[in-house]
Amino acid sequence: MIETNIKREGLTRTLALTVCSAAIGGTFQYGYNISIINAPTYHLQKFINETCMKRWGTALESSQVTLIWTIIVSAFSLGGLFGSLLAGPMAIRFGRKGALLRNNCFLFLSAVFVLCSRWAGSFEMVILARLLVGVNSGVSMNVQPMYFGESAPKHLRGAVAFSSAVFTALGILLGQVTGLTDVLGCEALWPYLLASNALPGVLQLVTLPWFPESPRYLLIDKGDSEACSQALKRLRECSVFNAEMEEILQERVDAGEARAKTLRELFTDRSLRRQLCTVMAASSAMMLCGNDSIYFYASYIFQEAGIPTEKIQYVTIGTGACEFTSALVCNLLIERVGRRLLLVGGYALMSCWAVVFTVALSLQGKVAGMPYLSMVCLFAYILSFGMGPAGVTGVLPAELFDQMARPAAYMVAGSMMWLNLFLIGMAFPFIVSGLGHFCFIPFGGVCVAACVFIGLTLPETKGRTLAEITEEFDKRNHKHTTTQLTLVCNKAF
Repeated sequence: MIETNIKREGLTRTLALTVCSAAIGGTFQYGYNISIINAPTYHLQKFINETCMKRWGTALESSQVTLIWTIIVSAFSLGGLFGSLLAGPMAIRFGRKGALLRNNCFLFLSAVFVLCSRWAGSFEMVILARLLVGVNSGVSMNVQPMYFGESAPKHLRGAVAFSSAVFTALGILLGQVTGLTDVLGCEALWPYLLASNALPGVLQLVTLPWFPESPRYLLIDKGDSEACSQALKRLRECSVFNAEMEEILQERVDAGEARAKTLRELFTDRSLRRQLCTVMAASSAMMLCGNDSIYFYASYIFQEAGIPTEKIQYVTIGTGACEFTSALVCNLLIERVGRRLLLVGGYALMSCWAVVFTVALSLQGKVAGMPYLSMVCLFAYILSFGMGPAGVTGVLPAELFDQMARPAAYMVAGSMMWLNLFLIGMAFPFIVSGLGHFCFIPFGGVCVAACVFIGLTLPETKGRTLAEITEEFDKRNHKHTTTQLTLVCNKAF
């Protein structure tokens, strides 16, 4: 009876296992690689200094070590930017599943470099390893939501695509646990910590080939209706899916003989301009809101709250647990509440917590209990981020663009995310030193701007077909054009 109900809702065992297999070697890697780099900071800086001593017989200044360390950290973002540009062509040529499988090559190569780095006495190999890991994450962050959005039934499209955020949060949490000094975070084991990301890649290579390719890719891109029918039969675990097949066929008819759009064609298509602006703004705000930076700021707040230094690494795990918990809750709510409300509500709450956080930081040392209020704000900020922006942002390109424009749209969204992650990572130390206790005011401003812009431009996409969503955007475009013409006529007469 339970299995029958699950199939009736569309969430079959095959679809659930496909999601797990794709995500464990996909967005899980993004979260995992963000968090594991924090644990060996001191050990890697010591390795950099010792390497230079052996090469040139002199130690580096602390500023020089910090510069090299910053390059190691930033290489991940630069690799991600390159990977996001690579994701579209890979998804078109090899398919969604095929692109994810081939993407593991970057991961395994990075593991080889980092394992050989200490033996070779080369911190440059660590930089190259982080660059390759970034490429892997950049590809998976774009291709995986595309794969999920095209494989799920319409009424579960948001929940399935949002699972990318759940696995990202799970990766952050497990990365924090793996980085504990009692696990792999000690000096002797840091190369194995940085290379441990190869294990999820192996798991994906073993399992993902058993699951079907995206049905929409098979029919619309490849023109193989039989393969599409077989993929739908396996994913839905039933033989009756006429309405869904007709919808995909209609999209293929609408596409005609058109090929996948290039970036230039996407930017010059006026009919898609409003959708593109919405996705670019949402993707940028996701990184500029400062959520990833707050992980680095957590140690300072916990220290101010009087938590012993040796215990901070365990308490910091709570930040990862917060995002994982909120992502799970949001995954259950997205098909009930909708995308627009979760995005707008998430940024509105983050704006409020940024204000309270600033007040708490300003009053530390003057009013008792302020460090603990700062801790509450930190967890609440992360929870608010996980409840909406963390996962809904990745769903938007799959729902706002058709099959021909979707790969290029994900390339744009991914590029904006990685570029802004790089910029915010480089700028955050200067923001903290320049603004002090008011360092979260700019992040709060980003959240307010994102809340207003998304609220005004994004229609609700829950349970709607691409044709219905496009029609809603066309109405808004027509209304905007009519308003402009009216203003011109009023000025003329």
